[in-house]
Amino acid sequence: MRTRYIIYIALALLVAFLVYNKFFSQKAKETAALNAGGGKGDKKKGGAVAVNIMIVKDTAVSNIIDVTGSIDANEKVSLVSQTAGNITGIYFTEGSRVQKGQLLVKVYNQDLEASLQQNQYQVTLAKQMEYRNKILLQKEAISQEEYDTSLTSLNSLKAAADVIKAQMSRTEIRAPFSGTIGLRNVSPGGYLSPQSPIAQLVNIDPAKITFSVPERYLSIIGKGSKIRFNTETSRENFSGTVYAIEPAIDVSSRTATIRAQAPNPKGLLTAGSFAKINLTLDQIPKTILLPTQAVIPDLKSSIVYIYHNGTAITRAVKTDMRTDTKIQIIDGLKPGDSVVVTGLIQMRAKVPLKVVKVIK
Repeated sequence: MRTRYIIYIALALLVAFLVYNKFFSQKAKETAALNAGGGKGDKKKGGAVAVNIMIVKDTAVSNIIDVTGSIDANEKVSLVSQTAGNITGIYFTEGSRVQKGQLLVKVYNQDLEASLQQNQYQVTLAKQMEYRNKILLQKEAISQEEYDTSLTSLNSLKAAADVIKAQMSRTEIRAPFSGTIGLRNVSPGGYLSPQSPIAQLVNIDPAKITFSVPERYLSIIGKGSKIRFNTETSRENFSGTVYAIEPAIDVSSRTATIRAQAPNPKGLLTAGSFAKINLTLDQIPKTILLPTQAVIPDLKSSIVYIYHNGTAITRAVKTDMRTDTKIQIIDGLKPGDSVVVTGLIQMRAKVPLKVVKVIK
């Protein structure tokens, strides 16, 4: 019996502890206070939302896209020889400026010079023979056939001389255009073959800028369009003019390759450099621009919130061009509308608004 009483007393004490902990402890009081405060917060949440609004107006804007491209030389060639032989002379300095037609490298050709000299003796003799036969033909001392034979012999020797001169010209490597010559890969006395690269010749004034744009812009880009660009190697801003457009679209990227020219008198642009290009497509005289955060993507379109008689109303809009901070509205707004640009997290239709600032 005594054990039973002890158990009953223990159970009673446990129940009393649980009741006290739920209704009278400090934690219970804090929870009740928090619930009471939450009710007041709900009422406060139902109040007006403080916002900034922007008065819509027409703005002139340039339709500009940013793309990347590469800088190429106007002309670039790897110099090689058309004939094989030992190098007898090198007539350029690495990294120097050379002019079109300037002699750069010469290959051994003394055997050809000797052949040409021998040919000249034969041509002189053939000329004399042709002249004598011409006089004799006029006096009818020889036949026409004999004269034709001497004339043919003279012309054959002249043609042989032209062949030797062409062979000799191949032993001289000259600059095909004016430009800067690079590092040479040959030395005097070395054996030069048609497969041996001598040096690279580059002309980069003007420079070529090659880049690609989406095909939808092709209708507003043409020869004469202006571009602006900069490079990693210079702090200067450069400008160029489009002069050629690839006639076919790249089927994998759906882009068109475009090439522009830019003057480079100071040599600040280097072939192979990376270019950040700013391309102005056209000028839009009147359009509406909003801050990007003011336009909220929706399932079917985009929406903005309009301030109207102290409350927010939704308005579906159509967008087009975007920049880093602005977005173009082409339908759904008119000048004078008041667009909500802050407090959008709390925004919904018919919520009361309190205007803090008006942006004009």
